Amino acid sequence: IPPRERSGHPGFRRLLEEIAQFYAERRDEVVEAAEQLTTRLRQVCDIEPRSRADTELSRNLLAVAFRRMSSAFDGEHGGFGPAPKFPQPTALALLLRYHNATGEPHALTIVETTLQRMACGGIYDQLGGGFHRYSTDARWLIPHFEKMLNDNALLARVYLDAYRLTGKPLYERVVRETLDYVLREMTDSEGGFYSSQDADSRGVEGAYSLWTSEEIRAAVGAQNADVVLRHFGVEPIGNFEGAQSVLSLAATAEEIARQLGRDVGAVEAAIAEGRKALFALRQERIAPAIDDKIVAAPNGLLVSAMASAAAVLGEERYLGAARRCADFLLSHMRREDGGLWRSYRQGKCSHNGYLPDYAFVIGALLDLYEACFEVRWLETANALAQTMISRFWDEREGAFFYADDDHKPLVVRPKDSYDAPDPSGNAAAVLVLLRLAELGGREAWREKAVVTLRVFAPTMVKAPIHAAHMLSALGFHTAPPRLVAIAGASGEPATDVLVRAAQRPFAPNTVLALADTTDAEALERTRDLAPALEGKTTTNGRPTAYVCQGRTCGPPTSDPDDLVRQIEGHRPVQ
Repeated sequence: IPPRERSGHPGFRRLLEEIAQFYAERRDEVVEAAEQLTTRLRQVCDIEPRSRADTELSRNLLAVAFRRMSSAFDGEHGGFGPAPKFPQPTALALLLRYHNATGEPHALTIVETTLQRMACGGIYDQLGGGFHRYSTDARWLIPHFEKMLNDNALLARVYLDAYRLTGKPLYERVVRETLDYVLREMTDSEGGFYSSQDADSRGVEGAYSLWTSEEIRAAVGAQNADVVLRHFGVEPIGNFEGAQSVLSLAATAEEIARQLGRDVGAVEAAIAEGRKALFALRQERIAPAIDDKIVAAPNGLLVSAMASAAAVLGEERYLGAARRCADFLLSHMRREDGGLWRSYRQGKCSHNGYLPDYAFVIGALLDLYEACFEVRWLETANALAQTMISRFWDEREGAFFYADDDHKPLVVRPKDSYDAPDPSGNAAAVLVLLRLAELGGREAWREKAVVTLRVFAPTMVKAPIHAAHMLSALGFHTAPPRLVAIAGASGEPATDVLVRAAQRPFAPNTVLALADTTDAEALERTRDLAPALEGKTTTNGRPTAYVCQGRTCGPPTSDPDDLVRQIEGHRPVQ
């Protein structure tokens, strides 16, 4: 609302005066309208009580969701539905799980088509890495240029899981470039991650990322210009306003080599040199502003991505960044009463944490534990889970409220069920409780997770693409999940080989735990939280892995290849 009347819009002062006059002269109408609005809000936020949510929690819900997503899939460009297009990472993650569980090839086709088209489009920053907010067209070419921490965390994780499943180098490259972008441009000196990077530079949307063909020719030199222009799909007319272009991957090195009759190796070198030159020149431009708030929920998502990438790719930088951020969250954004603050900026915390803040941070701590097996992360995850339950759980109807019980009074106290685009807080809470229950045998926590699944079962049926993370949690519950327990000396090469073998496969319904035989005190603390480790010992002094489902474990193994076979062989059937 402008301060003064502009372009037919009333100014803020005039609007306040008219509201005051209306309230003074027609107060009864205002009160009646407020009551109607309150009633409607309560209807919108109402969910099925557990007594009425009688939908069966079966894997058939996943098959129904797959069919609905298939019907919305854009087979030419990837993604779902028409423009504008959002990446919808939770839906892609669900489809990866569904393919892994059932072998359904079309589920993987949907994911790979979408990931490849996005990675080659303008929605992905071809010079600096990282994803923009969404695409204004169906081809992922012209983005809204804002970059969000949560989007990049979720997409990095989906690309990582696609790499684990397929081994394709493109997905690994996107993961590394995206996380490197965050480390380079979105990381606070204290270890937290900033919220977003603006779309505008110098007051013009996209100015930081747009190029003319003349600018590119001048930057890369005459020898490489034709190669670089073809590679990035830049023509004199441009694909944006003012003969400017958003860079995309329009042609591969092999295609350009055939077109120009040149050696592939020489073309690849020209592309690499050109990208480096353009990136260096762009660094001299005025960069978009950074929103330097550090918000708990997206920081949790990014820690999960960093920790998982460190485990899969063996990249210590990512593990270090995940540790630093987790330490920051727990030292700067943990309240004296054990809860979480929502946000932090310039030394000050504000607002009680909401359900996603707790659920995403707990998930981050679990992922960090599975990356490095430091028991402190598992201990804190358990403590925060207990706090989440005590402050957000609805004892009467089940499921979790979005705001805690210490929040100022609200017209309604909602329960989020949809991914928009972050995973819903309830879905994330279900998944972390199921993971903790699998590790620690906490059946009361498992029961709360199952109750929440039942409460939101109608949502999963009605709008599966928007309840994808809840469906992923359902898939974890119904798989059933399994535990991979490794007994061995932490840091010793033979143990590390087994650990890497356990971390490498895409096994989304698996939890990992380590019985570190070199640290008796840490081992006792770990077994207190993961009693399933009891009895898991080394064999003849060699580190040993156990793949367990419920109370049944497969044969102990010290062979990493055999461990991978056991993990990949434990796939649920429909």
